[in-house]
Amino acid sequence: MDWLTIIGLLAAACTTAAFVPQVVRSARSKRTKDISLAMYSLFTGGISLWLAYGLLLRNIPLICANSVTLVLALAVLRLKLRYG
Repeated sequence: MDWLTIIGLLAAACTTAAFVPQVVRSARSKRTKDISLAMYSLFTGGISLWLAYGLLLRNIPLICANSVTLVLALAVLRLKLRYG
C-alpha cells in the first residue's frame, strides 16, 4: 500500500468518525430538532455521488469513507424523520 492511499484512508477514518457522536447522541436522546433536514438530505445525496465516483475509479479510500459515511448520514436522516 502506498503512502497516498494511507493518507487517504486516515483522512477517511477521521472524517467518517466525526459522524458517530451525532448518530449516538440523536439515537440516545431521540431529539433531532436542531438538525437540519435539508442539510442532511443534500449531504446524503452528495455522499451517494462520492461513493459512486469512488466505485467508478475503484479508489479504496473513497469507497471506504463514503460507504460508512453514507450509512451514518442515513441513520441521522432516519432519526430526524422519525423524531423530527
